[in-house]
Amino acid sequence: QVQVVETGGGLVQTGGSLRLSCTVSGRSFSNYAMGWFRQAAGKEREFVAAISWSGSRANYTDSVKGRFTISKDNAVNRMYLQMSGLKPEDTAVYYCAAKEIPTYYADYVYTQFFDWWGQGTQVTVSS
Repeated sequence: QVQVVETGGGLVQTGGSLRLSCTVSGRSFSNYAMGWFRQAAGKEREFVAAISWSGSRANYTDSVKGRFTISKDNAVNRMYLQMSGLKPEDTAVYYCAAKEIPTYYADYVYTQFFDWWGQGTQVTVSS
């Protein structure tokens, strides 16, 4: 059984910063490509950012490019989303997702078809 847990959400003012963390546990010697999604109240869940298992490649939705940075530490199966220049429209529940992949896809960035999801962490940006 794989567990995905997000931490780091909270309330911040416009222009502020937050760092989200996501830890994957439950299996050893597994390779995970990972991603962040968010869902605002009354809206569908949307893709935010994703990173390859190797950490060498990343992909971002246009609205967060230049403001958000995704990274990961494979030694501890943890991923991060550093968010700066936050705007009220960034307010949402942020979800971490993980996908187990074969080693030869180490540099591939997945933006969909994730296998495991966290419970979400609330990010609220006040104006």
